[in-house]
Amino acid sequence: MTASRPRARFGATSLILLTAIAVAIGFFAGSRYFGAPAAVATRTAVMYPAPRALPDFRLEQADGRPLTPADWKGRWNLVFIGFTHCPDVCPNTLAVFKQVWNRLEAQGLAARLRFDFVSVDPGRDSGARLAEYTGFFHKDFTAATGSDEELTRFTRALGLVYARVPDDKGGYTVDHSASVVIVDPSGHVVGLFRPPFEAEAIAADLATLAGSR
Repeated sequence: MTASRPRARFGATSLILLTAIAVAIGFFAGSRYFGAPAAVATRTAVMYPAPRALPDFRLEQADGRPLTPADWKGRWNLVFIGFTHCPDVCPNTLAVFKQVWNRLEAQGLAARLRFDFVSVDPGRDSGARLAEYTGFFHKDFTAATGSDEELTRFTRALGLVYARVPDDKGGYTVDHSASVVIVDPSGHVVGLFRPPFEAEAIAADLATLAGSR
């Protein structure tokens, strides 16, 4: 996996194609039922022409509490999927967003935003491991995971995909989307950040979004 791609290397080509088609249909349908968000000039964020509603979901946070759509109300939310055994994309992404959060804290804006790392490797990523992993990057980052059934519904609703791929050691790795999804304070998907990530530009965009409501 390389951090310079919108998605990490993916073996399930047909799944990507089907998911991309489904996401495109979903965005088209969403644009018919939700009004376009107020125009916001961004440097690096890709903002969708219309917000998209999320279905109900229930994941489990690292501390055992549930993660539901209600937790995303009232703040701008950044959602990234990955796994703690990830060799490059995940730690590189969280390291950049640590820099982003430090910039936002200096501006007094971090409390208006939330960063969620959602593990798509529930078999290996316990709550304790997730808490330790995200805490290494920033104390305010939230981690969660869930069953594969729930994770599949959740990731597809965000326009993301993942798949487990056998490795040459008898184990497996996880290929997954590498973008960071933006969910607005009303709980709608409104855009994303694509790699390569640049902390200064992302922080500027989030400052603009956080100041818009």
